[in-house]
Amino acid sequence: MSKVLGSSAEAIGKTPLVRLDRLTKFHNVKGTILAKLEYLNPGFSKKDRAALGIIEEAEKSGMLAPGQTVVELTSGNMGTGLAIVCSVKGYPFIAVMSKGNSEERARMMRSLGAEVVLVDQLPGSSPGQVSGGDLDLVDQVAKKITQERQAFRADQFNRDGNWLAHFNDTASEIWEATNGKLDGFADFLGSGGTYKGVAKGLKKYNSAIQCFVIEPEGAAPVAGKTVTNPNHPIQGGGYNMSNLKFLDGVPVDGFIQISGEDAQKTTRELAKHEGIFGGFSSGANVAAALKLLSKDMSGKTIVVIICDSGLKYLSTDLWNE
Repeated sequence: MSKVLGSSAEAIGKTPLVRLDRLTKFHNVKGTILAKLEYLNPGFSKKDRAALGIIEEAEKSGMLAPGQTVVELTSGNMGTGLAIVCSVKGYPFIAVMSKGNSEERARMMRSLGAEVVLVDQLPGSSPGQVSGGDLDLVDQVAKKITQERQAFRADQFNRDGNWLAHFNDTASEIWEATNGKLDGFADFLGSGGTYKGVAKGLKKYNSAIQCFVIEPEGAAPVAGKTVTNPNHPIQGGGYNMSNLKFLDGVPVDGFIQISGEDAQKTTRELAKHEGIFGGFSSGANVAAALKLLSKDMSGKTIVVIICDSGLKYLSTDLWNE
């Protein structure tokens, strides 16, 4: 029997890994997709792990003083995770987010006690389609607030607590749940923390496991492709950022691009056939796994992350049919 926990932060992690056999059958591909249900974390996303890892790393190093304000840019998920962790630990938290991200994310963070600062998009940008330029504006505001409030910047793109949370926990959970019987891992890039942590962790156990980077079609600079569609609809990544620090020295066995349309279609199929109500990037991950099983990795076992909940996208066109 599970023990009684002292806070919601202690409920972060240890998410289930489930087979997507109905979806592979629907697409008539050979092999197995295993989905790590990170949307079952308290903040409904994988970013809860990174938020806890960053705050605990800062506490141990002395970078974060008791009661100090924490600031971070977010597309919503990291902000939600930080709002939960900061609430439990007694740190005021300010989330800085583009107005292009879904409104329900801002509402959730406010409800969790965060101060939410919304930043206008660049002229010509579309709601629900946050570009790298939009993210740059958010970063400028976050830097200004950090300086003005003498705050601690969570800095998810650079703090090692992000990827180490996945290296120490997510990867080991996957390895233990599968008894080491997996052939591949594919992940949609946001900060790169999940990819780095899980890829390094799995390859520590077995270097033959193939790890793939997923980016939006038309916005795949990490794969070395020219960006032609920076306004893709897959929130949380693909921001035309080719210099992700976390990817330095991390092995990548292949690159996959997924269109916004395929991500949306697969997200809906995931809900309909598997009862898993995920978001855009979850659909992108599963679509990539299906693509791998239809080609070179036919018959293999591939692990993907269900990054966040579809409840965070109800105001977008993800669920408008």
